[in-house]
Order: sequence, then structure tokens, then C-alpha cells
Amino acid sequence: MRKIIVLSFISLDGVMQAPGRPEEDTSNDFIHGGWVAPYFTASDNEAGEFMAKQMRPADLLLGRKTFEIFANYWPNHTDMWPSIQHVTKYVISNTIEENKTDWHNVIFLKNIDDIKKLKNSDGSDLQVHGSGQLIQALLQNDLVDELWLKTFPVILGQGKKLFDSSTIAAAFTLTNSLITTNGVIFANYMRAGDVATGVIG
Repeated sequence: MRKIIVLSFISLDGVMQAPGRPEEDTSNDFIHGGWVAPYFTASDNEAGEFMAKQMRPADLLLGRKTFEIFANYWPNHTDMWPSIQHVTKYVISNTIEENKTDWHNVIFLKNIDDIKKLKNSDGSDLQVHGSGQLIQALLQNDLVDELWLKTFPVILGQGKKLFDSSTIAAAFTLTNSLITTNGVIFANYMRAGDVATGVIG
């Protein structure tokens, strides 16, 4: 069985939209695209090493919009993420046909049942980048094994959020963490059963 790992950049108020650059996703009049850039510096070696570990080869599970963004960008920037050309990209879409992309190693899935079958197959872990709607569906169906979150010290006030009211209750355990000199919190969490409750004191 494969693990499904969600990797996300989020603001303090939970926004995940368009972290990388201004034109990445301007839907719903989002004006803060590229909001993570000021917090990454070339001299931050520790953060770079943490990120490099997370970008080691693993198959990808992507929503349609994120796939289109990735397919337009990453084939021309493989120096930054060499393995992305060679891993399998699984894409949830009912509108894109497999012969309509020139990117290598792309397989299209139709629905959540296809994801469940994929998760129960043999192979590498499946990393989910971006893909807000897909993440919501995975969380609703309790298919997320780990969350690898990078939380930035900024409030955006608008934009697509990682979690919404449809997310099921679930407990997670912290497995690895780092706080950068710029105040970014890297935190990896592993699924850990149901939410426990009690009384303080």
C-alpha cells in the first residue's frame, strides 16, 4: 500500500493559493501570488536541505489545475527538481485526454475510487502538491497519511484554504520539524487515529 502525503505552503490563516509566483493562480481576484518568495533566501541552508529531502523522487498525485501549472513550468526547470521528469504523474481529471499532453509519464484518473485503487497498489509514496480541491476530497475520505506543511508568518485574508468545513476530524502526530530564521515553520505530521477529548485539570 502506498502512502499519500500532502505537501503545502500555508499562511497563518490557512491560505494555500498561489504561493510560488504572482500569475500562478489569480482566480477569485487573488492578488497575493508569490507570497512565499520573501521568506526563502539562498543563505538559508537548513531550510534548503529540508526542502531537498521532501523533493526526493516520488510519484505525484495532482489535480487538473495544478497539473496544468506544473506541465507549463517544470519541464523547463528540471535543474531545480530533476526527478519530476521521470516519476509518474497521476492526474485527476475528466476533461483532459492522455494524448493532449506532451509531458512524460502522465496517467489520468477519473474519481476517488481510482485513487483508492492506486493507494492500495504497489509503488512509491504519492505526493500531493497544490491541488486544493483534490486535497479536500482526500481529507473527506480519510486518505491522507501524512501532512508536510510549511507555515509562513503572514495573514493573507483571502484565497483558497487547505482545510474547510468538510474535512473530517482526525488526529496527527508530529514526526519532524524546523523553524527557519525567517520564521517559517516546517512541520511533518503522520495520521494517528481519531481525535481524543478530555477535561483539563
